[in-house]
Amino acid sequence: MSAEASDMSSWLLMGLPGVAYLTGGAEAGWTAIGLAIGTYLNWLFVAKRLRVYSQKVGAITVPDFFSNRYHDKNKILMGVSALIILIFFVPYTASGFSACGKLFSTIFGWDYHTAMIISAVVIIAYTCSGGFLAASFTDLIQSIVMTVALISIIVFGVTKAGGVDAVIDNAKSIKGYLSLTNIYNPDTNGSDPYGLLTIVSTLAWGLGYFGMPHIILRFMAIEDKNKVKTSRRIASVWVVISMAVAIFIGFIGNLLSKQNVIEQLDDPEKIIIKTALFMSDNGLLLAIVAGLVFAGILACTMSTSDSQLLAASSSMSENILKGVFKVKLDEKKSMLVARAVLVIIAVLGVIIAWDENSSVFKVVSFAWAGFGATFGPVMLAALFWKRSNKEGAAAGMLAGGIMVFLWKFKISELGGVFAIYELLPAFLTALIVTVIVSLVTPAPTNDIKEEFDSVAADIHN
Repeated sequence: MSAEASDMSSWLLMGLPGVAYLTGGAEAGWTAIGLAIGTYLNWLFVAKRLRVYSQKVGAITVPDFFSNRYHDKNKILMGVSALIILIFFVPYTASGFSACGKLFSTIFGWDYHTAMIISAVVIIAYTCSGGFLAASFTDLIQSIVMTVALISIIVFGVTKAGGVDAVIDNAKSIKGYLSLTNIYNPDTNGSDPYGLLTIVSTLAWGLGYFGMPHIILRFMAIEDKNKVKTSRRIASVWVVISMAVAIFIGFIGNLLSKQNVIEQLDDPEKIIIKTALFMSDNGLLLAIVAGLVFAGILACTMSTSDSQLLAASSSMSENILKGVFKVKLDEKKSMLVARAVLVIIAVLGVIIAWDENSSVFKVVSFAWAGFGATFGPVMLAALFWKRSNKEGAAAGMLAGGIMVFLWKFKISELGGVFAIYELLPAFLTALIVTVIVSLVTPAPTNDIKEEFDSVAADIHN
């Protein structure tokens, strides 16, 4: 539950319902399907093997694992992967701050920027005071609050909208809204085709799971490798149900807007906030439930932000300064460095999220692509391919990261077949580069191969 709470972030309660509210089921639906498949496969193939492998090589962070897996004495892999974590966690953290700003500005009428800064300060304060175990435990509690929020909104929304049939009938009346092969276009009030290439591109969201540091870190910290099967079932069921509910909330919100129960939204990502505000006007008990909904939005944001900030700060203090540059830091100084990095990342996140009209969905999608393409292919190669080496891993990380930026800001602008989610081409590029460079450079040493074989044996014991 901690892993899934840190995964979903504000995207679950704001981004996904917002997309469904505005354009219907195609984009939201295929994204959810891709993420559900990715969640299951990540738990099925990566979790147990990574848990055993990371223990075997003595790794407690993702950069640690790559460095120790390939016996990289020069710490090049550690430095590259730590920098990647710092680069892509900044926009990811920004999406969380943006969600908090929208939440409090809508509820209390606060200035968006003031609300965002206060939220950032609170998240940093409790992240610094706790650490990994505290973040994991609070993520569990926050996932429960998120679940309560989703259930509360869908029950209240369906009741006020006139029932499930009314919601479905409204969706059917909108061109392309309830289709998985067409998408509703609010600008033309018509539908546009949602072709096979776009569907494949959207499903590619699932590839991102193999490279998410804040999720992978949970796999490395699993108490017992034999508990992975139970964890996989819990995670997969929760993810499927929560995303389905979030999409349906978008459908409910569309009808409530038409019925003037809630106002028409300039920002569709506020649909749950507006519905909860309306709920709070219907008596004391529902006002308390609405408060839980607002807490749920805050919980999903904080559960991801604390995990990301911890991963980023440890990358700087443990991996870059102590690992790469051999700076001797005692425990107290290491903690001070980590906290300083937290503050710097938070400031950069606030700057990126300063635009009140920025989309949580779009910011998260870019950061998701960055991690998925840089770490995903290399992680799979490290766990399942004995012939992979440190040269291939480093080249794959760099190729994936470069292609994410190149495709997002240059190639996709060409349109047509190039207008696809940058994760897919960047993931494939990184995978190909990892394989080619590994094959044309010297094979791993015998001790690395023996270590690989011993891990494979331990998994089945």
